[in-house]
Amino acid sequence: MILSSQADIEVVGTAEDGEQAVTLTADLAPDVVLMDVRMPGMDGLEATRRILADPTVQARVVVLTTFDLDEYVYEALSTGASGFLLKETRPEVLADAVRTVAGGEALLAPTVLRRLVDQYTSRATPPDAERLSVLTERELEVLSLIGRGLSNSEISQTLWIAESTVKTHITRIFMKLDLQDRAQGVVLAYETGLVKPGDTG
Repeated sequence: MILSSQADIEVVGTAEDGEQAVTLTADLAPDVVLMDVRMPGMDGLEATRRILADPTVQARVVVLTTFDLDEYVYEALSTGASGFLLKETRPEVLADAVRTVAGGEALLAPTVLRRLVDQYTSRATPPDAERLSVLTERELEVLSLIGRGLSNSEISQTLWIAESTVKTHITRIFMKLDLQDRAQGVVLAYETGLVKPGDTG
């Protein structure tokens, strides 16, 4: 109801469970999928994984969660989700979030990003800095700022470069590291130790 009331958003389908979500996404080819974590049968994380594993699917997935489901957030981003929203998100924020993700950005609010960082660092996974050796010094700077949750315009201002240049760097970073989107860039920045707790905000 909320999304259908927006002039620039069309709801093309709704699913009752994860399995149906996978099937409908393949059939209807939506730009954005809003995915609940808790569903009967196949849960939202497995459905997200299957949707994004299909090379013919171009949809971006946003996971709906609550703070008491923090343990799912990192896994959701790792599977390729473009971000997450709290279930109590206000209607106008929900619509803007769909537009944001459809435009290629990720939904990583600083407060929630900090919670994600705290959760990830508690896993004590050894950093894999070697993976970043393919990046130039400037690309490392850009990835670091992505990891801190900065937008393209904020990265532009921080590095004193044009926003179009930022986009070019991000495209190259994603290609070199085989990343699907910004959310996976944030996860990788922490996995490799490029960004550490306290660097966000």
